[in-house]
Amino acid sequence: MGAAYIGRFAPSPTGPLHAGSLVAALASWLDARAHGGQWLVRIEDVDTPRCVPGADRTLLAQLACCGLAPDLAPVWQTRGTGVYQAALDRLVEERHAYPCGCSRRDVELALDALGRPHRRNAELVYPGTCRAGLAGKPGRAWRFLTRAAPVEWNDRRLGPQRQDVESEVGDFVLLRADGLWAYQLAVVIDDADQGITHVVRGEDLADNTARQILLQRALRLPTPGYLHTPLVLGANSEKLSKQNGAQPLDLGDPLQALNSAALVLGLPARTGPVGQALAAWSHQWRDSYNLPGD
Repeated sequence: MGAAYIGRFAPSPTGPLHAGSLVAALASWLDARAHGGQWLVRIEDVDTPRCVPGADRTLLAQLACCGLAPDLAPVWQTRGTGVYQAALDRLVEERHAYPCGCSRRDVELALDALGRPHRRNAELVYPGTCRAGLAGKPGRAWRFLTRAAPVEWNDRRLGPQRQDVESEVGDFVLLRADGLWAYQLAVVIDDADQGITHVVRGEDLADNTARQILLQRALRLPTPGYLHTPLVLGANSEKLSKQNGAQPLDLGDPLQALNSAALVLGLPARTGPVGQALAAWSHQWRDSYNLPGD
């Protein structure tokens, strides 16, 4: 089991690490160490308008300060976007993807006409308007063609999960109207390219898993094991993020920051050098997250 395990932490360089992102980083590192596997870091910079210059270097320095060093050199998404195009070409060829000419307003109007609610979480549920063709509109984006069959998977913390992507999400975007690659396609291709066997990330990303499994199946790629960790909440009881006031980590005392993250994960606070604390937590992780049954 140990030699085959490859995990990863994949932050977007939109700013420095905050308390919530450190929880995800620590959890993924501990899971890799408890399995005796590798831990990789991938900078998810494909959404270039949101990226902050220099934030990638800041993130890597913060991780190093906390003793979270990747086992291989970090990789950047934007250095390998050709593989995304090859994947899209394959999906189009095998009729898993189609062009879409709808603007956001078009989707809202179509949902109104159908009498359907507009949103699921923060996203519009696409009603399949362009499935049968563009009807003279220019193509703006490319979407994945979903099917009326629920996707089931097991999360090591949340337990059995089930989602009907067609009715709950709709045909989701692979290549955006602005020419940027969508997260769903990029993360699936990157995980496969790096040989990721286990994905450990925040619970807010659990809703994406069914879409990613559909892409893995369509591209005949392996599906990793999934574990979605507890979230750090902001003052408004929503996920702590830069949008709701998350402050950059104060790493004047790295152990204090790590202790706060460990408590969110159900692990006790530790004293002593950072390396010793990390080693102790990795030993406890196996019992906390039931590694033999994953």
